[in-house]
Amino acid sequence: MQYDDSLSESYRRFLAGDESAAREVMDGLFLGLVRFIAGYVRDMPSAEDIAMDVMAELFAKRRGYEPRSKLKTYAYMRGKCLALDLLRHRKALAFDGLDACGDLPDGRAELDAELLKTERERELSKALDLLPADMRAAVRLVYFEGMSYEEAARVLKKTRKQTDNLLYRAKLKLREILGEEGRDLI
Repeated sequence: MQYDDSLSESYRRFLAGDESAAREVMDGLFLGLVRFIAGYVRDMPSAEDIAMDVMAELFAKRRGYEPRSKLKTYAYMRGKCLALDLLRHRKALAFDGLDACGDLPDGRAELDAELLKTERERELSKALDLLPADMRAAVRLVYFEGMSYEEAARVLKKTRKQTDNLLYRAKLKLREILGEEGRDLI
């Protein structure tokens, strides 16, 4: 089965000699891949290094990806493997966190709204960190990266039903952690 999606198509164009398609693939994959890997290694510089290794395999070595699945699914699977390899060779790493603030607007109302949003994201991020790794990964893949349950199952090397169960249990656990105030975050 061959999947047609924009990233896979851009990668095929890159392999056919269209160097500009490489930027499309990088823009579409890199940041999400880094965030996903950071959920495993809990260290942003290491996550960026691993994501760059995945990109190097795709662009410099031009190997690994077969168009039987989406390029994004392949990249996340490869990133997970490299992250787990790193964890096997290191002690648990400290998580620096994501820079959720960015540039804040000048207006007071917009500033308050942005601060509230940032605080909610921080609460959700802390709650996600309390989940077991497999639940955390499933939530990030489906809800933050927009993968289907089937794609997430491939990345996690689980069945669709196991992924569904992980997400169900993760939502229950998040509701328990966040309490009534966090219901709108889930």
